[in-house]
Amino acid sequence: MSDDFDAVLAAVGPRLRELRRRGGITLTALSAATGIAISTLSRLESGQRRPGLELLLPLAKALGLPLEELVGAPATGDPRLFPRPVSRWGATVIPLTRKPGGLQVFKQILPAGGTETEPEPRSHEGYHWLYVLNGRLRLILGQTDMTLGPGEVAEFDTHLPHWFGAAGDTPVEYLSIVGPQGERFHIKARYRPEAT
Repeated sequence: MSDDFDAVLAAVGPRLRELRRRGGITLTALSAATGIAISTLSRLESGQRRPGLELLLPLAKALGLPLEELVGAPATGDPRLFPRPVSRWGATVIPLTRKPGGLQVFKQILPAGGTETEPEPRSHEGYHWLYVLNGRLRLILGQTDMTLGPGEVAEFDTHLPHWFGAAGDTPVEYLSIVGPQGERFHIKARYRPEAT
């Protein structure tokens, strides 16, 4: 990793402590708002724990800040992304990263309603992390069938057969982060067009 990247990560702890104190928020209150253990928050603030997205996203949300402000990301030219959404079987995938290789981030929107088909879990190389933004996501992981709501996170090795779909009568939106071998994952939406 570059020195700039390490410096950004090292500065997160002190920045988090300052933002929390400035807002008059205790570690206990921040823990309750994010679901992150007090000991983890304390280690983050002291620099003993390296921050990851699974911690930064709920912290930014609880503090009411954009993620880049929480991490103090340096300015690097034009930060705007111009993603091109891809739609298939009613599902939409929006790429949120533009650098090839490494972790890739996508916003995914799965529709509610339509023609239901039996879930067909698939497996592939890589590792997957997801964060539900809106709606309810049905996630099948091996023999486990669960429903995740807004703010809930799941992470798993993609060798384990898995499947996603909207649970309920509203669309579901979630962030999907995959490692290098998981970049080519397939949209496996719950709904497919009628055969003609």
